[in-house]
Amino acid sequence: MLGNAIVALPSIYLFSSFTSKASYDMSTSPSVPLQQTPTRAGTLQILSYSYFTFVCYLTIGLPLAVLPSIVHLQLGYSTVLAGLVISIQYVATLFSRPWVGRFCDRSGARKAVIGGLLIGFLSGGLLIAAALVVTHSRLLGLGVLLICRLILGVGESMTSTGSTLWSISANGPQNTAKVSSFNGVSTYGGMAIGAPLGVWLSNHWGLNGIGTLVMALGFVTVLMAIRKPATPIVHGEQLPFRAVFKRVAMHGSVLALGGVGFSELATFVTLYYASRHWDGAALCLTAFGCTFILARLLFINTISIFGAFQVAMASLSVELCGLILIWSAPTPILALLGSALTGLGFSLGFPSLGLEAVRRVPEQNRGAALGIYTGFADVSFFLAGPSAGAIIGLYGYGAVFIFAMIAVLMALGIVFMLASRSRRMDLMEISD
Repeated sequence: MLGNAIVALPSIYLFSSFTSKASYDMSTSPSVPLQQTPTRAGTLQILSYSYFTFVCYLTIGLPLAVLPSIVHLQLGYSTVLAGLVISIQYVATLFSRPWVGRFCDRSGARKAVIGGLLIGFLSGGLLIAAALVVTHSRLLGLGVLLICRLILGVGESMTSTGSTLWSISANGPQNTAKVSSFNGVSTYGGMAIGAPLGVWLSNHWGLNGIGTLVMALGFVTVLMAIRKPATPIVHGEQLPFRAVFKRVAMHGSVLALGGVGFSELATFVTLYYASRHWDGAALCLTAFGCTFILARLLFINTISIFGAFQVAMASLSVELCGLILIWSAPTPILALLGSALTGLGFSLGFPSLGLEAVRRVPEQNRGAALGIYTGFADVSFFLAGPSAGAIIGLYGYGAVFIFAMIAVLMALGIVFMLASRSRRMDLMEISD
């Protein structure tokens, strides 16, 4: 059960973390000038950028299901340390996001993607190195694996953030919805393919096989990225980090609070099912992922039709209903339905506020804003597990879903305040 929880959390989190980049046209905002970009983008053109996201998460997924068992069973360390080897990557991702966003603003998204892919290539070499030294020194092998995960976290930030911004810049903000949808499928697809493929490679060739494939993917993809033209860098005054943070903090708080629901579902649904003597916990994660993808592909345009805040409130309400159903379900079938509702609601909650947050800064600061905004999801991901673990120790497994409900209710309150503030600002502009 621990293995399922360890594998499920990052896969679902990563699936959504970088696909929440917003999804409606900002070109009507008078305070944020936009470049002249094409109004239409072909699917193949967008996929040519989403491919970099796919490779990024394929690289992350390949060793994901293998490393915990190596650390715990082969090296003999505790399950806590085995989990740390996985989660430490996201610490590096969190702390590197603001710097990566600023790097994209100043040096261009293309350079960020190339740098991130090179780091992915290096992580493959470290996996091979760990396979070589682990037979001689357990501690040294563990150290190499930790370094591998840390630098991979930075590579994730650079590649995924860079490829998203690169694609939006090349295809135009009018196509952000399509870019977001394909990035989501690429992220989930990379993780879904990578984890079982990594297990198969490990069974036949060990870490050497995984490391070799990671290096080959990185080398080929770097060559592809080098051949693609860079998009123009928007020059202008760079706002201080504090100023950017202040402008997007409320939106990011919604991202963090809304993310508690899926973090708890991914981490504890297996143990929750076991506590009730139910089978089929993995189906909850499947239901969550399916409705998440369907909502992104089928309903992403509702943001431009009804507005970001209205869609965010509706989405969080659906997520809340899903969590209530999971918590109160007398049968596993109803819990499965609750998981599907949670995925349906969570899917559009993030993109509905993502671009609303980014539009609050000038165009030359959007990379920094995007990095800070998505960084709130990393905080949610990293803190939700330990917090929920403490709650379980005091009140049982069902209490984690009550905790998630409270978090979603708080997110709804913040969205209501943001919507009210936006209406007041619109009225002031009309009166002026």
